[in-house]
Amino acid sequence: MSTAADDGVLAGADPRPAATVLLLRDDPFEVLMVRRRRGGTFSDALVFPGGVIDTSDADDAWLPHLAGASGLDTEARAARVGALRETFEEASILVARLADGSRLPPGPPNDGSPFRELVARRGAVLALDELHPFGRWVTPAVEPRRFDATFFLCRAPEGQVARQDDGETVGFEWASPAELLDRAAAGERSLLFPTLMNLRRLAESADTASAIAAAKGRPVVAVAPTARREDGRIVLTIPEEAGYGVTEHVIDALQTDER
Repeated sequence: MSTAADDGVLAGADPRPAATVLLLRDDPFEVLMVRRRRGGTFSDALVFPGGVIDTSDADDAWLPHLAGASGLDTEARAARVGALRETFEEASILVARLADGSRLPPGPPNDGSPFRELVARRGAVLALDELHPFGRWVTPAVEPRRFDATFFLCRAPEGQVARQDDGETVGFEWASPAELLDRAAAGERSLLFPTLMNLRRLAESADTASAIAAAKGRPVVAVAPTARREDGRIVLTIPEEAGYGVTEHVIDALQTDER
């Protein structure tokens, strides 16, 4: 059970490792967002594809099916495998190439097959080198859902079409970061705090190449918001050195999704 310290700061469970992907395309510059099912109902919140890292994502059996894994430790490799697995499971987009390095032709949507089996069947290797660290967020110290999530940028593979799975994801859309921020400000869509902040950062770039270049030139600072109750609402605070331009955000209820 979550507890509140005397100073009003909330404390709770340990976070679970997670990963999420900002999948980008140009002309115009857009990012893929998905809508997820929540408790049997449709949420109006837009999030990036992603989720919890599975134990299987760290399996050495993946090694023959990976490109760009050299120099990555097991944890970093598993985060990238998990990020691409979740992107395929939620949007049917496979960030991979053929074993000879050539482009992977479009294939069928997610049919529920084990992910490594599907990658091997298509003669593909996951393109871990297409993922570029963009941020890292740890959800506020409350239970039952906390995540230590790495955010990656990734250029969307050509020729592949996003498809919702009609299970966990119930819709998707491509939109410019600026448009998403405007719609959130107008109350047309809700954005979780990490999603909002990373869209603001993404909106500083004009295209995929500049976004990736900016990410490569900026250190990833782990952002671990603290949460306190104030006047019946929750105030989230993040450090100034995180570089997001704001240090506080007020919400009506705790937000525990990682994306």
